[in-house]
Amino acid sequence: MNILLNGEKKIVSSPNLTEALHELGYGDAKIATALNEEFIPENKRRDIVLDAGDRLEVLAPMQGG
Repeated sequence: MNILLNGEKKIVSSPNLTEALHELGYGDAKIATALNEEFIPENKRRDIVLDAGDRLEVLAPMQGG
């Protein structure tokens, strides 16, 4: 299925957000996610089903000062 990941077209085979993130290479990384401009907490990702054309934003926290 085609989705937009951080503004770039990507193809994922899994409709589940958690599995799609693994498929996209994020594995167990500590990240923040938003789907169609709505924040999705980590503990809710397994319950989210992706649809073709969804807009997924993935952000990694930055360290430093």
